[in-house]
Amino acid sequence: MHSVLVLIAAPGSGAITSDVVRIVQELGGTLNWLSQGNAADVSGLLEPSLLGKALHGYPLDINIVNKANRRKKILIADMDSTMIHQECIDELGVAAGVGDHIKDITARAMRGELDFEGALKERVALLKGLDQNVIATLLRERITLMEGGKTLLATMKAHGAYMALVSGGFTAFTAHVANVLGFDEHRANTLLVKDSKLTGEVAMPILGKEAKVESLKRICAARGLEKADVLAVGDGANDIPMLLEAGMGVALHAKPKVQEQAHFKINYGDLTALLYLQGYQQNEFR
Repeated sequence: MHSVLVLIAAPGSGAITSDVVRIVQELGGTLNWLSQGNAADVSGLLEPSLLGKALHGYPLDINIVNKANRRKKILIADMDSTMIHQECIDELGVAAGVGDHIKDITARAMRGELDFEGALKERVALLKGLDQNVIATLLRERITLMEGGKTLLATMKAHGAYMALVSGGFTAFTAHVANVLGFDEHRANTLLVKDSKLTGEVAMPILGKEAKVESLKRICAARGLEKADVLAVGDGANDIPMLLEAGMGVALHAKPKVQEQAHFKINYGDLTALLYLQGYQQNEFR
């Protein structure tokens, strides 16, 4: 067998119960625990597709992973709603008094209903005149890290992986998040400021979906690696090309359009699920 089926539950939920184990065994499978009750590799299934049907309704993520080159050497991650819970531009919109308007545009853009670059320009224009010091306040009071992020990065870095945060958001936020989580580099768009106020414009060129793929290719080339060595994670429509380019592209609690196209999906687990997909056992987590 060249691949393995991976079962992952929400952390600490113990959702891989004795009933789940029984169902796996009845279908000819054998479990190799990655975390007792929470994650396991399943081998020996005669019809892997039958397991998904049998476990329908259980809070479990089910993915089939190639055993070859399973542990990736590069992580490329989106930021908003991936490494952090929030969409930073939405938080800026609330501070500027146009939160609902901006949130609506963001949601449509992330679902793939709007052109990303046009939607970004429209939203940033609504922020004109906002004091740049608001960003520091948001970072301190509003921005929260997605669960499992620190463990994901620390564990992969301990095994020699390179980490890049590549966002369609803003450098004022990625610089902070990258520093806190331990990314090796970060790329994003730059909000233009004059006299300590946002001008309502963003520096060109805008970093969108093509730039995410370009970053992936650049990092691979610089490190003498292939796209098969890359783990990418994101949630929005602008992440789709990056997810499809990577050897392991994971849609994390993603929009429907993203889930339809991504080969790997995590809807119950947190960011530590990306370690289980790579075959890490919980006792290897950092």
